[in-house]
Amino acid sequence: MIKPFKLEVFKSKEKILYLPVSLEIESITAVSLGSSHAEALCRKHPNGRNVAAVSSSLAEELSLPPFITDIYMFQHENSVFLGPLIGIFTSGFTSFLMKPIGERSSFFSKLLSLQSSLGVIPFVFGENHIDWENGLVKGHFYSRNQWVTHVVPLPNVIYDRLPNRRSEKKSSYQEIKSRLQQQYGIPWYNPGFFNKLEVFERLENDEEALRYLPETHAFQSFSQIERMMSKYGHVFIKPKNGSLGLGVHQFTFNRISEDYTCRFRDKSGRNRLVKSASFEKLLQRIIPPRILSRMVIQQGIHLIKSENCPVDFRVHTNKDENGEWQVSAIAAKVAGEGSVTTHLHSGGCVKSLQELFPDPDLCLRTEEKLKSAAITLSSALERNMEGFIGEIGFDFGIDALGRVWLFEANSKPGRSIFSHPDLKSFDLLTRRLSLSFGLYLTQRSIKQPQETLK
Repeated sequence: MIKPFKLEVFKSKEKILYLPVSLEIESITAVSLGSSHAEALCRKHPNGRNVAAVSSSLAEELSLPPFITDIYMFQHENSVFLGPLIGIFTSGFTSFLMKPIGERSSFFSKLLSLQSSLGVIPFVFGENHIDWENGLVKGHFYSRNQWVTHVVPLPNVIYDRLPNRRSEKKSSYQEIKSRLQQQYGIPWYNPGFFNKLEVFERLENDEEALRYLPETHAFQSFSQIERMMSKYGHVFIKPKNGSLGLGVHQFTFNRISEDYTCRFRDKSGRNRLVKSASFEKLLQRIIPPRILSRMVIQQGIHLIKSENCPVDFRVHTNKDENGEWQVSAIAAKVAGEGSVTTHLHSGGCVKSLQELFPDPDLCLRTEEKLKSAAITLSSALERNMEGFIGEIGFDFGIDALGRVWLFEANSKPGRSIFSHPDLKSFDLLTRRLSLSFGLYLTQRSIKQPQETLK
């Protein structure tokens, strides 16, 4: 298992790299940092120290940021690779260095502040920060509790953190991604937002995933929805590309009163309940026909409840530095009174599993059940979706019989559950793992470059 080393820079006009004495590397004649490559004199540290020492001349040649304190080193052929440089690609930059990415600056600062403890070199950049002519990028770093910019080589890997589907659909984004992948051979992980319907259609043919999938279809006709309501008692109708629970509607048929009800959150943020004797009239009143074609119809599940409010579960998975899936966070979300979803802005609240299940045995069984589902589905999505997936946020339900159901999978999961005091450690773990996967991809791209061009 490789580990990071302390990094020092010493003054010298020669290009020199002193290697840590414990590092088993030999016959090195060149040093790389991201896309930069320089010939250098490489030998074991003359004082027998277990640190990496770079001459000022070599550091300048490689555009090595002066505030980097820890670094990984790995060999391929006659070169030693420093880093890795992990470029975090996003949009929404401002002209204010105190908050260079607006309100999301806080999230990114927490991510970048892991540099010294992880040994990777993360920075944030956008499409306007790339100097194509010189193969450089103006990166935003977070060092000593402040934002700084530094020009660095193009990164070893790119972690996609675009904030929304709108920015993802821009032609300039597609061109940049293609150019960096094809021209520079840079792996790009977590590209794109999952489409709800596509996730289910891809997983339907996967035997291991099938048992977790509720019946889910694109809208086709009123009779299709009525059939599913007759079969399951209630259905959910939601946007294919929605987020934050927006646009989710729950339709229920009461067999005793023979009327239909719809729960939803209106545009003003109020939780609504509307009834009608006619399903078709109710549907047309709530969801305009032009919008229905963009909706997904999903089997309703009779969820377990807490104080008579439905409960679902958010489970985060991440790939680690070995390229293996790990469950990095689990939380319960309890719906607010009258709400169709468990989202916080709809009145929901976050609970730890221990709060929800005071019985330790039941808590442990539920945790293991959710972990098993999350790892199985993470592997299934990886098999059936394009690109490198490094993290997933799953929304699961558990029915009265204890069966786990998948509601949604998110490639860029929200982080609202980490507001809970008992989940702070999971917040840190998910951030660490999102960068650790960049370390794994870097090593793989150096040794097997053709396998990382997805």
